Formats: sequence, structure tokens, C-alpha cells
Amino acid sequence: MLKKDLRLKFSSQRQSLSITDISNFSIAISNRLLKLPIWHFDYYHIFLSIEEKKEVDTSYLLSILQGKDKNIIISKMQTEQELVHFLLTDATRIKKNKWNVPEPVDGIEVNPTKIEVVFIPLLAFDNKGNRVGYGKGYYDNFLSKCKPNVIKIGLSFFEASEEISDVFESDIALDYCVTPNTIYKF
Repeated sequence: MLKKDLRLKFSSQRQSLSITDISNFSIAISNRLLKLPIWHFDYYHIFLSIEEKKEVDTSYLLSILQGKDKNIIISKMQTEQELVHFLLTDATRIKKNKWNVPEPVDGIEVNPTKIEVVFIPLLAFDNKGNRVGYGKGYYDNFLSKCKPNVIKIGLSFFEASEEISDVFESDIALDYCVTPNTIYKF
């Protein structure tokens, strides 16, 4: 299936989810993440959920990371396709940008090469670990600046699609994708 068709299909399915569904599925995803062999690392990049787009609620995952005393990195959209990354601290102020993306106002900047695990928002993914986001290329650009062995974990309310037929050479695949019911390893 083409990325544009998958975007439409899964955006629509996400919009049909209730607040209770989102909460329950997000908790299930967070609990399933605890089974991955990733908890010995120090630097974890997390996305802050866009409520209006009914993304996976990462507040539960954030609590897990804080409870394990991990260094948590969050991003801010700097320019077209460019993210800048900051350490999340007690002093970090979060503000929604014009696309309703919660971002840090400023803070301690972190080079992407320090990041060891990245949790990735997505709309869809396939059985090979290819993913479909919103189509702006922010995450592919960001991931290309991380270490080659950075662990890439997608978070999805829905199970894998059979195949994304228009994967580009510059697309960076996932190592894992976690849904409420399944851990996919690629």
C-alpha cells in the first residue's frame, strides 16, 4: 500500500479512538516496552504526544524513564525537517508550537550521537520495519544524525500492514515496533 493511502487509513482509525481507548492502549504499550532489552542504556529520546492527532500517550513511558533515572531527550522543530534536542529537566518549560506539537522552549542541548534509544511516533508500519509518519522527514533526518546502532522503536495503536510499497532509500527502518498486543522485532 502507498504511504499516502496508509496515512489516510490510519489517521482516520486513530481519530475514531476514544480518550479511554488511547489511555488503555498507551498503558499497554508502555507495559510491553518493559519487556524489551533496552533498559541498560542511559540516553532515551521520547516524543511528546500531540493530543489533537490522538498519538500514543507517552506520559506513561515518561514516568517509566523517570522512575529508572534515565536521561530523557525531547526535541524542538528548528527549521524545515530539522530538530534540535534538549535534556528534559525539572526546569524545562514545554510549549505547543503552531502545529500543536509540545516542545521545550530552551534548555541543555544534546547532540544526537549521544542518544541510544529513540521512541518514534508513526501512523503505520509494515512487517519489514518500514514506517509511515506525517511525511515531513523530520525523523529520517534526525535518525541519520544518530549513531548507526541507535535503537529505533516505533509506537503504534495498530498492528503491522503487509507492505509499504513506496519506501525510499533515505527512509530509516525501525528495530522494533510496539503495539498494545505485540512486540515486532525487525
